[in-house]
Amino acid sequence: MEQMERTNFGSKLGVILATAGSAVGLGNVWRFPYMTGQNGGAVFILVYLCCVLLLGIPCMINEFVIGRHARSNTARAYAKLSGGKPWWIVGWLGVITGFLITGYYAVVAGWCLQYIYASAVGHLSGTPDYVRSYFSAFSTDAVKPVLWTVAFLAATHLVIVRGVRKGIERSSKLMMPALFVLLLVIVACSCLLPGAGEGVAYLFHPDFSKLGADVFLGALGQSFYSLSIAMGCICTYASYFSRHTDLGRSAVQVSAVDSAVAILAGLMIFPAAFSVGISPDSGPSLIFITLPNVFNQAFGAVPWMGHAISLLFYALLALAALTSLISLHEVSTAFFHEELHITRRTAAAIVTVSCSVIGALCSLSLGHFEGLQVCGMPLFDVFDFVTGQIFLPVGGLLTCLFVGWFIPRKVVSDELTNHGTLRARYLPVYLFCVRFVCPVCILLIFLNQLGFI
Repeated sequence: MEQMERTNFGSKLGVILATAGSAVGLGNVWRFPYMTGQNGGAVFILVYLCCVLLLGIPCMINEFVIGRHARSNTARAYAKLSGGKPWWIVGWLGVITGFLITGYYAVVAGWCLQYIYASAVGHLSGTPDYVRSYFSAFSTDAVKPVLWTVAFLAATHLVIVRGVRKGIERSSKLMMPALFVLLLVIVACSCLLPGAGEGVAYLFHPDFSKLGADVFLGALGQSFYSLSIAMGCICTYASYFSRHTDLGRSAVQVSAVDSAVAILAGLMIFPAAFSVGISPDSGPSLIFITLPNVFNQAFGAVPWMGHAISLLFYALLALAALTSLISLHEVSTAFFHEELHITRRTAAAIVTVSCSVIGALCSLSLGHFEGLQVCGMPLFDVFDFVTGQIFLPVGGLLTCLFVGWFIPRKVVSDELTNHGTLRARYLPVYLFCVRFVCPVCILLIFLNQLGFI
């Protein structure tokens, strides 16, 4: 009965846009540009695209196979395929990871809403020191960040309670095209600035002398996190795929959309930054401290233009954050809905309220309540470290081992060929990557993040 009642996405476009919306987030618009700036520009992009092929797409297919075959929430999906073995732990790890990320990710998403307002009223105009102090004052405030965090989770809640087709799919069909339009508008404005050609060249003319181990490890990590691997999102969305969905083709299409957004984000930021003599390699401070200065200087001759571009940019960030947060919220909502046998609305309310509390505590730990620390780190940083540097790589590694070595090959083959109705000539290559290449790559990411290599 449960499988008969389970909703599917209504169209192929809905599958691609919803899943791409899950993958596309702040990691594309924020992390990818500064990682590119720190790792040699165009050469990093080339290595990144290779890593997407060798690591990102196979890992995404793993979760597609598990999710659609089991047609249930992530925790139950692994349990169904584990045959009583302890592999079910991997599914629970995915749900816990997605739940925790939802809480602190909403804090950063809320910052985007504040910056939309600040851009609209001109609060981001001023010297670099002023912009830096503005972010510091806001992010450590006891009230504003918490309110924006709750507001963002409330907006996510309104989408989730409408269900898979009327909520997730319909919103994705509106938000993903809007995201691309905003991207293209800002890219056009950025590339028309005086001296923008230098930024474009940095993005597309590789300097192979900069190729090294750091570039490779950075690209590996970015390809893994950019596609939302091991958060439970991909597996949960795959459970809503129809039996006619081509999993291999869908993984390639989603990865292509995700990579296109990342490269467009580079085209949006690099030309403007180089136009005013600023290199966008300033790390996590890029979007809230460095870029307001870039927009102020680049469009200084026409102040209203700088405000407009800044407003569009933070609206873009908010959209990207919202599409990702919807998928993260859905992981936990589907879990509570199916495991506790409660209505979807009640399950969504549990997730929204719980993650609002987590988000509030994470936000307060950044300034107002400095006592909210673990091992000397603010609660926000603890959540980021535990989920990003431990849970995600461990979950991704175990999923590769689960699919590559435990699940019967016939199950994998049936899912990738839609029970013999499609050709999947890539199956041997895919299995080789999942069994050998991907585990080694993820292990390198894990060791690099912990400082061992």
